[in-house]
Order: sequence, then structure tokens, then C-alpha cells
Amino acid sequence: MIEPSRKAALVYLFTVLIFAIAAYRPVNTAGSDNQLGSDENSRSADTNAVPAKNQSSEAFRDPSVNPAAKKKPRVLVTSDGEIDDQCSLVRFLLYANEWDIEGIITSSSQYHAHGHRWPGDDWVQPYLTAYSKVYQNLVQHDPEYPTIEFLQSRTLLGNVRTEGEMDEITPGSQHIVKVLLDETDDRPIWIQAWGGTNTIARALQTIESEHPDQVESVANKMRFFFIWEQDSTYQSYIRPRWGKHNIPTIISDQFIAIFYHWKKYLPAEQQSFLAGSWMRPNILEDHGPLCALYPAHKGDDKGFDAGDFRSEGDSPAFLHTIPVGLRSMESPGWGGWGGRYVKVRENTWLDPVADSTYSYPDGRWYGDSAWGRSRLRENRPNDAELTLYVKPIWRWMEAMQNDFAARADWCIKSFAEANHPPIVKLATPLDLQVQAGKEVSLSAHGSSDPDGDQLSYRWWHYQEAGTFPHTIQIRDAAQQDASFSVPKSARQGETIHLICEVTDNGTPALTRYQRVLIQVK
Repeated sequence: MIEPSRKAALVYLFTVLIFAIAAYRPVNTAGSDNQLGSDENSRSADTNAVPAKNQSSEAFRDPSVNPAAKKKPRVLVTSDGEIDDQCSLVRFLLYANEWDIEGIITSSSQYHAHGHRWPGDDWVQPYLTAYSKVYQNLVQHDPEYPTIEFLQSRTLLGNVRTEGEMDEITPGSQHIVKVLLDETDDRPIWIQAWGGTNTIARALQTIESEHPDQVESVANKMRFFFIWEQDSTYQSYIRPRWGKHNIPTIISDQFIAIFYHWKKYLPAEQQSFLAGSWMRPNILEDHGPLCALYPAHKGDDKGFDAGDFRSEGDSPAFLHTIPVGLRSMESPGWGGWGGRYVKVRENTWLDPVADSTYSYPDGRWYGDSAWGRSRLRENRPNDAELTLYVKPIWRWMEAMQNDFAARADWCIKSFAEANHPPIVKLATPLDLQVQAGKEVSLSAHGSSDPDGDQLSYRWWHYQEAGTFPHTIQIRDAAQQDASFSVPKSARQGETIHLICEVTDNGTPALTRYQRVLIQVK
């Protein structure tokens, strides 16, 4: 018989071993957000992942977004200039060809303002200067890159004196007013807060007081993507005064997937794309003056090595709007490079919390209240739940980082020397209505690659994005043409999201997508 003390020790060691194996097993980025990894042919969700109390399954689809249209998204950035904002700005400028940039506005936050860890009113300027030095090379790859003069004209100082200050009318707030009052362009504007929302609030207060007849039209064109609520102005002004207009609003906490503490919860496979051994040759070294400014870790720094990725907590705000084919701008709940979100109140989408006992706060969603940041403070070792919580972003890590590396190459290489993403075109309609039990043919015929590279195909079911609660089995999922049958158990109105993922064999390998949305009729 084993003595009780020895038996307890053995049980403890066995438990530790099981958790260690679970934490470090290889991870498959396909399939469910509710499981760390799965066999290629079995993508069923973790049945223990019960949604929080006040998550809504209510469907939302932005009527202003047409997936067939070729119009660029409009974006306007406000930023407090934190070092991870500076990391994000480098990536943002490398994707400047993908949007119509309406503004880059310096703002404050609870973390940064005049007299409090302030990076300087003109912190953006060195990055714009570096951009100007690689501009002539970037336009070889896409003539849509904006000129430095254009970017300078839209880079202004907003409300920065103190945290949450929105009394002063500033060049930045007035520029936002000008953009929002312009009636010559009815496309939505994705207004991003990488810091506080105070400069946005000041602009909206100006419109409310001086242009009350245009409040509704302004509200109709706004889309908000906030990285936490980094001051109180959304709750104290924007929400009570503008909430009745139901402005679609995403407030992200899952950005911590690419935040300072990424080594604590990202799977090892994903960490490899953030390690200095990957960052140095692909981004930091010999890629021109803009990438040279990227503020990665410099040396042995609290467990980080030279060249290690530092943080890009604000990047999901614009990753959400890069048109890679995932159609994420059509609905916050569909998922894409910027994450996947659930409706919790009014017009507001927050991060999915897989806990049936959890209730979202009615007030601010930020460092002191957001589930992920609060969980991180508990400092649990090998926290599988936290890893799953941020999976809607890290599942795309390899594709996002390879794409970043290709953009870095565009700074120094000719078109013939660099790689460019494939163009995914489906013969299958992007939206289908199908009866339960019917077979659906899927075809990516028409897809091509601008460099003549060979393409590989992968069709997969993004289960959490839809409302059909079970796994879809796709036949010939690794072929250009595939098929599946809508299960007979599917109910009228339920939705199934299938992703066609196409990757070239260039260096680095680049990926683009198309999403097929099936509604059961």
C-alpha cells in the first residue's frame, strides 16, 4: 500500500504532467476558437465552452458593406503614442495602400498625457520621415500607397493635456469634425482609438452643439473600434449622448494576444513568429529605415531576447479593416485578423468569454474590468482558458506575420524580387440559401497569383462565426473544388461559415481568403 503522503505527491506530479502536456502540445490554428487544437478532420467545438450570460446570438450584418465592391475602407486613427502604438504604426504604414486614411491624430489616455510618460507631440514624425524614404519602393508594388505630403496633411495634434480632457477644441478634433461633416463620401469611417476616446468625444461634442441637424447622418457613417476604453469619455459622453444612434462599436480586450505579455499564453508555434530569430531577418534587419525604427526588444529584458516582438496591442483596430477576404467588416461576430466579438448590449461588441457564470460589466471595458486582463493578473501558469480567449487573433498569426514580412520586403525589393498575395476568386456565390440535407459544391476556380506561384487550397468550417452548433465535414477540403452536405439537423435560419484559405508557395508564403456564408432555408 502506498503511504498517504507519497500517494498525494504522486497524484500531484501526475496532475502537473497532464497540464504540461496539454499546454505544450502542437496547436492547429484551423477550426474552432473554443479548442486549442484539433485533428484536421475533426473541428468540433469544446462543449464545455459555454458563453457568458449576456452574450447575444442576435445576428448583425452591416448593410453598408458590399463584399463585391472594390472601394477601400476609410480609417481614422487616434493614438496616445505608447511604444506599442509606435510598433503598430510601422505595420499600419506598410498597409497604407489598403485604405483611405482620413487622419492620424495624437490623443491622450489614462497611461499617457502631457507630463505623464508623454512621448512628445510630434512622436509620429520620425515614422513618417522613414516612410518617405521607402515610398518610392513601395509604389512599385502598389501605386495606391499615399504620398508623404498626403499623410502629413492628415497628421494632427488632438487633446493631449490630461487624461480624458475634451474641453479644448484642437486641430485634431477639428479635423475629425471636418471628415465627419463631409457629405461627398457616404462610405463608413472606421474610427479607431489606440489610446483614449477623448479627442473623438471632443469632435462629436462640437458636431452636437454646432451642427445638430447633421448628428444623425454623422452617426450613420461612424464605426468604432476601441482598444479598451482608455479614458472615461466613452461612458461619460459618447455613449449617453450618441448611443441612441446605435453606432456599431467594437471594444477589444483580446488584443492582448499580441500584447506585452504574449509569452505567457500564446502557444509555442505562434510564439515562433514573434521571436527575435524570426523578427530580425524578416523585419528588423536590412529592410530599410521604416522597419529599422520598429521598437522591438533590445536585449535581455525580463525574459525577452534581442529582436523579440514587443507589443502591438493596437494593431487589431486596423487589422480588422484590411480586406483579406474574410469579410470581417460585415459583422464583428464573423472573425478575422482583428479578432471575433459578441454583442453584449445595445450596439456594443466585446470579447467572447466562455464562462456561463460571467456577466459583462455595464460600464467600462478596460484594464481593470476586461476578462482577459483581469485573468492575466491572476498569473496562472499554463492558463489554457486565457490561451483560448485570445485564439480569435492568434489563429491567424502565421499568415499575418508572413504578410508583414512581405511588406517589409516591399520596402527594399523590386516587384519581381518580392512576393505578393494570391487573389482568391470563387465560382461559388459568397452567400447561399440551402435546404437542410442538400449538397453544396464549392469552387475556387478563378483564383490566381500575381507572381505565378503555385497555390494550395484549404476549406474549413469556422464554427463560432455561425449559428449552426455542430461540425461540418467538408469533402476534398484540400482541393480547389470541394463539397459538403448541409446536415439534416440544421434548422431554418441557422448559418454556416466556410473559409476558403489559399496560400502561395512564394517566400514568404502568403495567404488570402474568401468566406462563404450559408443560411439554412
